[in-house]
Amino acid sequence: MTEPVATRQRFLLVLLLFLHTVNTYMDRVCISAAKGPMQSDISGLSDQMMGYVFGIFAIGYALFQIPAGMFSDRAGPRLALTIVVVIWSVFTALTGAVFTAISLLVVRFLFGMGEAGAYPGATRALYKWLPAKERGIGQGIFHSGARVGAALSLVVMPALISWIGWRWTFVANGLVGLVWGGVWWFWYRDSPSEHSGTNDAEVELIATGIAEQQSTPLSIPYIQIVTSANVLLAMFQYAASNITFFISITWLRPYIEERWGSQAANLSALPLLIGAVALWLSGTLVTLLHKQGMPVLSRRIPAMVGFALGAIGLLMCTQTADSETVWPLIICFSIALFGVEMTLSPSWALCMDIGGDRSGAVSGAMNMVGNMGAALSAVVFPYFVANVTLPYFAVETGTANSFFVFAATINALALVAWLFMNPLRQLRELSAGQLRVRLASFAVMIVVVIAALVYTNFLMR
Repeated sequence: MTEPVATRQRFLLVLLLFLHTVNTYMDRVCISAAKGPMQSDISGLSDQMMGYVFGIFAIGYALFQIPAGMFSDRAGPRLALTIVVVIWSVFTALTGAVFTAISLLVVRFLFGMGEAGAYPGATRALYKWLPAKERGIGQGIFHSGARVGAALSLVVMPALISWIGWRWTFVANGLVGLVWGGVWWFWYRDSPSEHSGTNDAEVELIATGIAEQQSTPLSIPYIQIVTSANVLLAMFQYAASNITFFISITWLRPYIEERWGSQAANLSALPLLIGAVALWLSGTLVTLLHKQGMPVLSRRIPAMVGFALGAIGLLMCTQTADSETVWPLIICFSIALFGVEMTLSPSWALCMDIGGDRSGAVSGAMNMVGNMGAALSAVVFPYFVANVTLPYFAVETGTANSFFVFAATINALALVAWLFMNPLRQLRELSAGQLRVRLASFAVMIVVVIAALVYTNFLMR
C-alpha cells in the first residue's frame, strides 16, 4: 500500500498570516496618508504633535513586544492573536472618532500596544505548524505581506480618504481587522492534530520536522535564552536591517519629492515591492539549504548575502545625488532594500529555532530592539542630510549620502554578526547567581532601549 499524502493546511496558515501582515501595515500607513485632513479637523494637531502621535505608537509597540510574546506562548496563538487583532482593530476604528490631539495620542498608544502581539503571535503559530525545513519560506511569505501592504497603502489609502473621508477610512480598516480576527478564531487551532483539515500524514510531517531541530530544552529559563549570544546578536542585526528598511516608509518619499519632484515621488513604492520579492527568494533559499542538510548555513548564508547587498546598494546610492532623474537612486536603493529584506526570513526562523515553545517571547525581544533601529533611522536621516559631511561620499550637506554610508557600515557589522550566530548551539544551565546577573543586565537593556525610543521620538523632535 502507498503512503498517504500529507494535506497542506499549513500552507493555508501561511496565506492567512500573509493577509495578517498586509492588514498591520495598511493600518499603520493609513495615518500617514490621512495626515493633512486630520490636521484640518483635529484641534491642536500641529506638525510637532503629529510627530508625537507617530512616536507614541512606536513606544506602545515596543513596550509590549515581550509581554505579548509571552502571552502568545502561554495562551496559544489562537486566543492570543484573536485578542490582539480585535484590540488593535478597535483602536484603529476609534482613531476616526477623535477630536483632540491628546485623545489621538491615547488612542495611538493603545493601538501600538495592541499591535505589539502581531508578529510574536504569528511566529508562535508558525512554529507549531511548520517543520524546521519550511520555516524560511513560511517567514518569507508572512513578512512579505507587510511590504505589499505598505506599497498598496501609498495608492489605496489616499484614494479611500478622498472617497469616504479620513474618519470612515479608519473605521473601514478596523472592520477588515475584525473580519480577519473572526476567520482566525474559527479556522486556526493551536495544534495541527486538532484541526479538522489536517490528516495524520501532515501532523506527523510537522511533528517530525519540529523535533529534528529542538536546540533549547524547556529546562533552560527564558532569561538565559534571551541573553544568549545568539539572541543578542539577532537583536543587533535586526536593528541594523530596520535602519535601512524604515527609510523606505518614512523619509524616502519626501526626500525624492524635494530633489526630483512630486511625480518622481510615486516611485518610492517600487523598493517596497522589490523587498517583497526578496523575502520570497530568501525564504526559498533558507528552505532549500535546510533540505540539503545545512541547518546552520540555511540561516547564515541568506542573511550574510543580504547584508552584503544592503551595504553595496547603499554605497551605490551615494553616487546618485547629482543625477538628473530619480531612477539611479531608485535602482540602487532597491538593491539595498532587496538585500536587507533577505535577512528577515533567517532572522525570524532563527528565533523559532532557538525559542521553541517560547518563540513568541524570543521573537518579541528581537523585534523590540529592532524598533530602536527603526526609530533611530527616522530621526537621524534628516540630521545627516542637513549636517553631516564625509570625504569623497558627502563633501557637502543637502544629500543623504552620509546617511547611506552610515547605514552601509551598520549592515557590514551585521554581516559579521551572523558569523557567530548558530541555531544549533546548545546552552548549558546556569547557576541562580548567574541568572540573577543575566536578569539584571536584561532589565538594564530594556530600560536603555525604551529610553532611546522615548528620546528619539519625543526629545529630539
